[in-house]
Formats: sequence, C-alpha cells, structure tokens
Amino acid sequence: MAIYHDPVFAPIDLDHTLERLGGGNETEVYRSDDGRWVIKLKAQLGGSAAQAAQVAHDMRAAADEFAACLGPRASLSSAYLIARDQQGHAQVLVIQPFLERAIPLAAIDYDALSREQRAEIACQLHEIIRRALVFYRHTRSMPDLYGRKSSSSAERQRNASLLRVPQRVWSFLVERNLLRSQNLMLSPNGDIVLVDYDIVRRGRLYRAVYFGVRWMLFWRDNMLVWAMREGGTVPGKAG
Repeated sequence: MAIYHDPVFAPIDLDHTLERLGGGNETEVYRSDDGRWVIKLKAQLGGSAAQAAQVAHDMRAAADEFAACLGPRASLSSAYLIARDQQGHAQVLVIQPFLERAIPLAAIDYDALSREQRAEIACQLHEIIRRALVFYRHTRSMPDLYGRKSSSSAERQRNASLLRVPQRVWSFLVERNLLRSQNLMLSPNGDIVLVDYDIVRRGRLYRAVYFGVRWMLFWRDNMLVWAMREGGTVPGKAG
C-alpha cells in the first residue's frame, strides 16, 4: 500500500496523508481514510487560484455533460475542491464516491461468466456506446470510456514520455477495447459505471482526429461485445 503526504489533502484529511489506489494518463487516484471517497489529482494542472478555478469550472461542466450523456445508471457524482499543495500551487481535487467491491471491466474473467451475465454486460455496453455516439454526433466530443492504469507515479510519468508514443498509439488502436476498459467499472449490483470524466486537453485538430478514431473503434467494439455475448473469447488479458 503506497501512502502519500501532501497539504493539498487538507480539506478532506486531518493528517494530509492518503493511500494511492492507482493512476491513469494524467491522474493520481487516492482513497480517503474512511474508505468512502476517491480523490483524484492532476498535479501538472496546478497554478494560481484563478487558474485552478477555471480548471475546476471546465472539469465540472464536462462531467455534467458526460453524466447526462450516459444517464444516471452509468454515471457518478463528482465534487470539486481547490487546495494548495506543498509547492504552493493551487490544485483541483475531484471527489467521488468509492465503489466498494467494484472492478474495472479490464479485470473481468469473461470465460467464468454465465450466459445471463454476459448478456447483461453486453446490453449495458451497447447502450453506453449508443449514447456516446449520439453525444459525438451533436458535440464532436465524447467521454473517455477506455482509460489506462499505472502502478505508481513514476510509471505514469514514464508512460507519458515521448519514448512511449509508439506504445501508446499501438495501445490506443489495437490493445484497448471497451471490454478491457479501466474507466468502466462493474459494480456489485451489476451496473456498469463510468468513473473518469476528464476532457481532452489538446488543440482542435488533435481532438478531431482523436474522437474520429474513437468513433470508428466504437463500431469495432460493438462487434466484440456481440461476440462476447455469444460466448466468444475477449481479446486481451484480464488485469
């Protein structure tokens, strides 16, 4: 268990110390001491209080849009706090409920599921894809339904380096599919829930290409979900 201490956690923890749960492309993810909350931090976005307030505003607006896109069954509520870290930078903390015993789709052993369980997962994923495609048609944007993970802060930083660009492109186009998502969690009651509501912080051309490719990959994933429902093998390893 990795423990991190930083005054940025002061609004939600008395000793400013939290357990790290994991991370993605840009985000470090922690859990509150009482186990009720997940705290997300993007340290590279730190700056002045005014800058942090604008970041929080943009993040909340995107999260509200993505939650409306997917509907209440597949979305989580998010709260936003601003606090100063040990370098004196204002940072945005994203607070979400911790989903006890939920697992990412990437960790599911689909071969061990019953036909009924496969059918229920497939039904929800087809609906999530449908909603994301409708949202894309109207906004030319969409939530990140895939995600990545890192075992440590150092690994997350290595994965973000220029040397890893070919690996990231290969992972983006080939390795990752919706059935191996890190951002979609299967809750104990059987609901599939999106836990990441980040926006793509790049230029217009990059965003157009990125979302256009995602649009095409959704059609591939629809076929993979259908094959899984019929008992087919899911590409990639559970983990």
